[in-house]
Amino acid sequence: MQTLKPSELALAAEHLLQAELVAFPTETVYGLGAPIFNDKAISKIFTAKNRPADNPLIAHIANISDVERIAINIPQEFYQLASVFWPGSLSILLEAHSDVPLIARAGLPTIAVRMPAHPLALSLITLVGQPLVAPSANLSGKPSATSVEHVLEDFTGKIAAVVDGGDCQGGLESTVLSLQNRQQPVVLRPGAITCKQIAEVLGCPVRLSTEGVALSPGMKYRHYAPKAPIQLVFDEISLIRHLEESSKRRVVLRQHDGSLSSQRFYAALRRADRESTEEILILCDEKTRNDEALWNRILKASGHS
Repeated sequence: MQTLKPSELALAAEHLLQAELVAFPTETVYGLGAPIFNDKAISKIFTAKNRPADNPLIAHIANISDVERIAINIPQEFYQLASVFWPGSLSILLEAHSDVPLIARAGLPTIAVRMPAHPLALSLITLVGQPLVAPSANLSGKPSATSVEHVLEDFTGKIAAVVDGGDCQGGLESTVLSLQNRQQPVVLRPGAITCKQIAEVLGCPVRLSTEGVALSPGMKYRHYAPKAPIQLVFDEISLIRHLEESSKRRVVLRQHDGSLSSQRFYAALRRADRESTEEILILCDEKTRNDEALWNRILKASGHS
């Protein structure tokens, strides 16, 4: 497995065009990429990650015109949102073009699409000449990768290369929005772009899904989980009591001391695994619970949703 410098992006594109897998940075997390029109390459993603076949992938594009290659019946609302939030951390669920392989969309009639806000990702997609499907570059169920080191932990010897773009700035996966009901858009997976921000652009209410139908990644199966169990506590008194009652080797994550944040959440979970932590305590104060994306990932990682 090669670790490639940004100057070696052409080699990364060559690997992808040969149906080999390459991990690359985005502003959210590292993605594990394959060309969208190559069934063979896409199947390797599911094998390498041990990813269930009914968990659809997200298509990453470099130009707005690429959307028409992979989606049909594109609503005007899509263009409204793209003009405001792209490149950026918003994936939009659209009706899939018949050319998009069924394996990429888990047999569904839809495909989620986004334009990442990372120059290396955009350049790589352009070099390949077609959109890339790219789930997070981690083994299924584990915390997502936000650094090259995380990718190497999970995929050394399993994929062709990783492009070193440093640490990801966002730290959590993109918001996934469904426009299937144009009068009532639904956020299927919360991310940095909130329901409120989307509603302000569209001029209509946007709700957060509580359904379990896997229309997008992150809706089914346990995700983002470290080896150590996660214990949620909701105030400092409960936290202190828990610390006094147990002698386990533990890590405490909380926002007010900087140990808990969207950017560093997955890195903190992976560090706990490396240090053989027996328990992870997360202080879930009001600020944390009001953060749509971070709270969603905490619940998923702890097995509470």
